Amino acid sequence: MLKQITKTYSKAILMLLCALLYTLYGLAQQTERKGRVTDASTGSSLGGVTVSVKGKTASTQTAADGSFSIPAEQGATLLFTYVGYTEKELSVGAGTTLNVTLNPAENVLDELVVVGYGSQKRSDITGSVASVPKDRLSKLPVNNVMQAIQGAVANVTISQSSSIPGDSPSALVRGINSMSAGTGPYVVVDGIPLSKTDGSINDINPNDIESVEILKDPSAVAIYGVNGSNGVILITTKRGNTGKPTIKYSGYGGVEEAAHILEPASPEELLNRYAEYARITNTSLYNGGPVRNQFEFDNYKNGVTTDWLDAVMQTGVIQNHNIGLSGGSENARYFVSTDYLNQKGILRGYNYKRYSFRANTDFDATKYLTVGTSAFVVAHNRDGGRANLLQAAAMSPYARMYNDDGTLTQFPMYSEQLWANPLLPTTLNPERREFNISLNGYAEVDFGQILPALNGLKYKFNGGYSFVPKRINEYEGESAYNFAGLGRITNQESQTYTIENILTYNRDFGLHHIDFTGLYAAKSKYYQEAVATGEVFPNDALGWGNLGGASTQKVSSYADLYRSISQMGRINYGYDSRYMLTLTVRRDGASVFGDNHKYGMFPSAAVAWNIHNESFMSSTKDVVSNLKLRVSYGVSGNEGIGIYQALSLMNSNPFAMNGLSNAAIRYRTRMGSDDLRWEKTAGFNTGVDFGLWNNRLNGSIDFYNTNTQDMLLLQNLPRLTGFVDVWSNLGKVENSGLDITLNSKNITKENFTWATTVVFSRNWNKIVDVYGDGKDDLGNRWFIGEPLGVIYDYTKVGIWQEEEIANGVNKGWDEQAEAGAVKLADLSGDGIINNDDRSILGQTAPKWTGGITNTFTYKDFSLNVFINTVQGAMRNNPQIGAAADELGRRSAPAEIGYWTPENKSNEWRSLSNRSNIYGYGFPTNASFTRLKDVTFSYNLPKDVASRIGVGGVTVYASGRNLYTWTNWIGWDPEARDITRGSTNDNINYPMVRSYIFGVNLTF
Repeated sequence: MLKQITKTYSKAILMLLCALLYTLYGLAQQTERKGRVTDASTGSSLGGVTVSVKGKTASTQTAADGSFSIPAEQGATLLFTYVGYTEKELSVGAGTTLNVTLNPAENVLDELVVVGYGSQKRSDITGSVASVPKDRLSKLPVNNVMQAIQGAVANVTISQSSSIPGDSPSALVRGINSMSAGTGPYVVVDGIPLSKTDGSINDINPNDIESVEILKDPSAVAIYGVNGSNGVILITTKRGNTGKPTIKYSGYGGVEEAAHILEPASPEELLNRYAEYARITNTSLYNGGPVRNQFEFDNYKNGVTTDWLDAVMQTGVIQNHNIGLSGGSENARYFVSTDYLNQKGILRGYNYKRYSFRANTDFDATKYLTVGTSAFVVAHNRDGGRANLLQAAAMSPYARMYNDDGTLTQFPMYSEQLWANPLLPTTLNPERREFNISLNGYAEVDFGQILPALNGLKYKFNGGYSFVPKRINEYEGESAYNFAGLGRITNQESQTYTIENILTYNRDFGLHHIDFTGLYAAKSKYYQEAVATGEVFPNDALGWGNLGGASTQKVSSYADLYRSISQMGRINYGYDSRYMLTLTVRRDGASVFGDNHKYGMFPSAAVAWNIHNESFMSSTKDVVSNLKLRVSYGVSGNEGIGIYQALSLMNSNPFAMNGLSNAAIRYRTRMGSDDLRWEKTAGFNTGVDFGLWNNRLNGSIDFYNTNTQDMLLLQNLPRLTGFVDVWSNLGKVENSGLDITLNSKNITKENFTWATTVVFSRNWNKIVDVYGDGKDDLGNRWFIGEPLGVIYDYTKVGIWQEEEIANGVNKGWDEQAEAGAVKLADLSGDGIINNDDRSILGQTAPKWTGGITNTFTYKDFSLNVFINTVQGAMRNNPQIGAAADELGRRSAPAEIGYWTPENKSNEWRSLSNRSNIYGYGFPTNASFTRLKDVTFSYNLPKDVASRIGVGGVTVYASGRNLYTWTNWIGWDPEARDITRGSTNDNINYPMVRSYIFGVNLTF
């Protein structure tokens, strides 16, 4: 046996040496060809142009200055391709230096676009597929790719509700389609799903991304079946090219500050507030005044004040460093990158570090077999105790920060104990660690290289494994006034396996084009968590490191398993590049549903007509360079409920009996359902793509309409059933809208260009039915005929004045009204204010959004300015609501006033605890327009760069969230603002303004 193994290995080593010698011989016959690619009309350098040897797999890309280097034999043909430019072929002569010019393409839509399980020429696409502009991916210093997408793609809403370092923005594609199930888009990276793995879009380093496509319409998303109802985001990362190794360094650093400070009341204003509150409530102030509490009195007497916002805030600092290495031989290509991000937040204790590594490889094992990897590892560190913004904003300027011994006070406004010291959490040092280890690989067989008759037939195997562990270690002891001590360790992890078998066939038969894709895929995700808690420790020395030393210990755990199976078939047919047809059907099965409906079928169809290719359009080709009409219809699904929700589960509870420990088994309060099935969204889309005057003006217009039925809703059950609720398929929602994208080249001169991109989105959303009985659900604010997410409240018409109360104006209107109270409209006309006087005042989702990007270039200088707007959204304003509801026990923003007999405001209520007895939420218009990004860059001339030993140099300065036009009173109309009473008020964080300076180097 040993001899046989030795013999086998000897043969393998010999074959490997022969292959290596053959490769070296082939490379020796080739000469390194160098050159530069420029725009034929402007003479400007073109970076990112793909240069390949025709008939070979060797390829590379031009640097920022247009330079390239690639090995090629004399007589070989080089192929130059670039988005928006006409493809060019060039025969290699004896010389080694080439100067190449590319002409702008007559049809900018003829580049390849990723569409899911493959790619298509944009001119052949029948669905609505949007590509994120490459300039936003390569030239914006962002921590998360969603920040680059924001406002740049029509009807893709990116909400930055949290600016906490390490938090990801939320995304919404074409509005909300579901009442209770998930609404976020499905994210796929290099063909392997990132969604539903417990991974985050924040795991993907923006520097590694080559392109981002967003599938929006039913035909485009149906290929992902149950995952497609909320849109699909396809991310493709960079890969290696043939040629000498290229090293790229990208680094930036900068500072951050709050985009807007919600200034608190001044010391003098707060004293007036205290005096007014004492007058209204007929109570005395501490020790005769003018403050309310002991600690405040001491500081007031000594003339000591504290700026609490300044105490918890700091100048944020951010830095990012990325090194990418790419290259390869004709048969082996690689892209390797490593990235380090360090962000110190603008609130004390909010720190974030990210370390990531990626290795993408492609190997031509034989002429018919290609294998490769798309693997990455990322580590997130969010350690540290965090200051509390809500507590700081509530503090009196006379509150005491420190005790006499230098420790932080527990209650700075003692004897007031409602508001704790906002800096107390910074004395703690919890660990928050998260990792994502994703090892993905593929193998592709080209049967046409084995048997010419099978040309166009390929099989691809995708395999993915994702391991996502998370850990939170925390301990609260004497420094936070927990003298008993409390420690907790939380461990979570998920392991996800993805297997995809993809068969494709792509052939042209004369004027006919056929493209077939078949899929069989399986997915499995195992999740588990364990929580260990200890209370009452002898001391704080070991913290969470010795939970066994606690007097009281508690352990809990949980685990679940999710599995799915999918089959899909898609046929694309095209005739003479004029008429296109796409037919898709997908079947999904998932373990989350009842035994009777685990599988769902999701079909779609789409047609497109390239009108500009018709003979009758030949006379207009100088004006109409592209005109395509698209129509599609399809069905997609949504499984957005938790695992095991369709089952009748049981709990085990310990109890003592006869001196023994026993376990009792009982049903949980949620009933199972064997008939629970998928939500289904059926949609129609019609669109037109156009280009005028050689695509100097181009864009697309889409109108869509979707109807979601069999919605996943929790239905309440009568108590006599023994259960509280059950998941059911009820309700219908209709969603429609308009997408417009316009691109124009306003000025194109040799040394100066000006280009503009405008996007506009309008969305209409309404509930058609809830529970099948034609009735509204008041508790969830679901009203038939109205949008999902509405503001349902009273109508404020002013503030009750003393004269009105004295004259009895409130009689037969609001008998309980007093001067200074909110005056609400009696809409029902019954002479009282009650629930019948509430109405729908607005919607929480914006009615329309838009963005405009202007890019100016002058020689080697470039200026990019991006403005986005969100209009028609309404939110309850917690700052206004809390300003008087805390019964005079807190500070308030200076912008928010209050009614007094002397200041007869008709806008602000009094400080009385009866000024808002009906619980009016103070809904406010949350619309805004924001100067989102401004970036100024400079490309160092090639001759200068070469003299300092580099291939290319770009330096830039960038500003983000520079100014916001809004009437919103608060930190920001987008920012999360959670009031007291929530356990999550420590996640309040202001919108951030950034000033960044960076450099990109190519070696």
